[in-house]
Amino acid sequence: MDSISKDKMENNIIKLSILFISDIKDKNSNEIRYLNNFFENVILISNTREGLKYFKENKIDIVITDIKTSPLCTFEMLELMKSFSKNFVSIIYTKDNKPEHLMKSINIGIDGFLLFPFKEVDFIDILIKSSKKIKDKNKKIKKELKLLKYHLETADKTSIISKIDNQGIITYVNSNFCDVSEYTPDELIGQHYTLLNHPKQSKKIQENLWNTLINKKEECSAVIKNISKNGKPYYLKTDMKPILSKKTRTLEYIHIKSNITSIQRDEKKLISEIEQNNISLLLLIQIEEFDMFEKFYNKDIVNKIENEFAQRLLDYLPDEYIFEQIYNMKNGQFALLTDFFTFSKYEINLNNYINKFIQEVKESILIIDDIEYDLNIIVSYSFGKMHLFEDAKCGLDEALLKKEIVNFSNDNSIKEHIEAKKNIEVMKMVKIALENYKIISYFQPIINNKTKEIEKYESLVRLVDEKGSVISPAGFLDISKKGSYYNKITHRVLENSFKILDKINTKLSINLSSVDIEKEDTRRVLYTLLEQHKENANRIIFELLEDEEVKNFNVIRKFIRKVKKMGVRIAIDDFGTGYSNFERLLKFEPDILKIDGSLVKNIVSDQFSQNIIETIVMFAKKQNIETVAEYVENEEIFNTLKNLGVDYSQGYYFGKPENISFLGI
Repeated sequence: MDSISKDKMENNIIKLSILFISDIKDKNSNEIRYLNNFFENVILISNTREGLKYFKENKIDIVITDIKTSPLCTFEMLELMKSFSKNFVSIIYTKDNKPEHLMKSINIGIDGFLLFPFKEVDFIDILIKSSKKIKDKNKKIKKELKLLKYHLETADKTSIISKIDNQGIITYVNSNFCDVSEYTPDELIGQHYTLLNHPKQSKKIQENLWNTLINKKEECSAVIKNISKNGKPYYLKTDMKPILSKKTRTLEYIHIKSNITSIQRDEKKLISEIEQNNISLLLLIQIEEFDMFEKFYNKDIVNKIENEFAQRLLDYLPDEYIFEQIYNMKNGQFALLTDFFTFSKYEINLNNYINKFIQEVKESILIIDDIEYDLNIIVSYSFGKMHLFEDAKCGLDEALLKKEIVNFSNDNSIKEHIEAKKNIEVMKMVKIALENYKIISYFQPIINNKTKEIEKYESLVRLVDEKGSVISPAGFLDISKKGSYYNKITHRVLENSFKILDKINTKLSINLSSVDIEKEDTRRVLYTLLEQHKENANRIIFELLEDEEVKNFNVIRKFIRKVKKMGVRIAIDDFGTGYSNFERLLKFEPDILKIDGSLVKNIVSDQFSQNIIETIVMFAKKQNIETVAEYVENEEIFNTLKNLGVDYSQGYYFGKPENISFLGI
C-alpha cells in the first residue's frame, strides 16, 4: 500500500478519532501508518473487551475492528457500542469474507466491510458515505475526505484525465489522454465528448452514467468503449465526478481513466489482482481445439491467431458490459476480470451474457495473412475471492471433459481437493491390499442358452480392504491407472485366474484392456503363464475391453495372433455400442462377441435394442462367431435372448460373481 505523504494534503490533519481494535502489533504497519498520517487521534487496542471499555469512556468517531471470537465476539461488541451511541462509523476489516459474516454485518447495520489488504480509497469512500453520522463536523469533514480521496485517485501519473463542461464540451485533456486517443489537445478541446464514442458503445451504460452524474450529482464509474482518431477501438475504465459550486450547481465533470486495452500476460498478476480486489467475477476462456492449431500450423501462425483473438476479445463481448482487465494465459486460454458488485449493478443475466459472447465469437472470422479462421470458445466462470482462479480452472477442465460450452465453477477447486484426497486414500488402500494379497478374483458363470449348463466363468477383480469389506473395481481400478499399481493388480489377477484352471473343467474368460496389452512386462507375464499352462490354453478366453486409449493397434494385433496360435480364444466386450466396434472386428478377428449390457437390459421393452441384438446375432452366425449376452437379470430377458439366437447368457439370473469358495474349492 502506497501511503500519501502529509505534505500532499497541505498538512491538513482530519480531526477524527479512530479506535482500531486489532491484533496488529506493529505500530508501523501500513494501516496504522496511513491512519496516523491523516487522522488526529488513532488508538490501537488488541482486545475487544478493552475496546468496548475505551469506547464507553471516550468520544470515538470511527471504529475499525477484526472479526474476533474472544474474549468478546466482534458483533456483540459492535451491537453494544451502538446501544451507547449512534454517532460513529463502524467498519469491519478482515481477511475473512465468509457470506455469513457479511450478512451478520448487514443485519446489525455495519457501515463498511473492508477486505484485506487495506485500500485507502475504499476506506475513505466508506467515511464519505457515512459522514452524516459524525455530528458537528459533517460539512468540513466531508470536504476534507473528498479532497483526500481526490489526491489518492489522481496520484498515479499514468492516469488518463479529461474534463468536460455541463454541456458535454471537452475543456481539458492530459497528455496520456492524447496518447491513447491519437488526437492532439487542439483537436479535442472545444469538441463534444461524443467525438470519441465508439458506434457500438452501449447506450444503456451511457444513460446510467449521465443519470448518476447529472440528476443524482454523484460519482460513477464504467468501462467505456471509445474509438481513436485512426479508427482503432480502445477501452477505458472511467471514474467520473461532478465538480459542484457552493449552491450544488454542476460546474464541470472530471474523468479519471485507466487504459484496459493492453493485455496482461502473467498468471501471477491475475492472481495478485484477485487477491487485492474485494469480490471479483472471473471468466476463463479457452479457444476450442487449440492444440489442433498447434499441430496443423507453424508457431508463427498460432501466435498471430492468439494475439489477434486477444486484441478483439473485448469487441466480442455484449454491449451491456465491458470487463476491465484481460489476461492472455497462453495456449489459447484467456481471463477476464471485473468487480462482481459493479457487474451486478447492471442487472445482467450472466448466462445470457456469456452465451451472447460465445455466439459472437462463433459468428466472427479471424483473418490472418489472408486466410480465414473460424473459432469457438469454452467459458468457465466463478465469483468470489478465495480460490477464484483455481475454481475457474477446474471448471474449464470439467467443461472440456464434458464437452460443455459454459461451466459455473464456484467451489470446483474444493471438489477437486476432496477428490484428490479421496484418490490418495484409494491408492493407500490398493497398496495395502497388494502387500497382503487381498487383490482377489471373483467368478461369474456363463450359461449355454440351449442346455442351461455352465460352460464358462468370467474372472472379475475384487479388493478386500482392512475391514474385510469387498470392493468392486469401480471403487479402485480407474484411480489405480493413474499410479503405478494398475500393472501389479493386472498381474495379480492373471496369477489368480490361471491358478483356478486346475480346479475347474470349464472355459475361463479373463479381461484385458489395451493398456494391459501395450505394456511389454504384462505381455511377458501372459506368455509365461500360457506356456506354464499350455495344456489348458484352449480353455482361456481373453476378453478385450472397450478402450478409447488404444495407442498402438499393431502391438495388440500381433499379441492376438500370437496367443491364438497358443490356443487362446478372443472375445470383444461391450459390443453393440461404443466408438470402434467394426474397427475392432476388422483388426481383432474375434471368436466371441459379448453384447453390451445396456442393450440387453432394455431388450424386453425397447424394440430398437431388440433389433440391434438381432442384427448382431445374424452377423455373428454368418462369421461363425459366438455371442454372449451380459446383464441377464430375469427369465423374460433370457427367453427373449434365446429366441433371438444368442448362444450364451451371463447375469444375476444365473449367478452373481462369487469367491472361489462357491466352487467348492
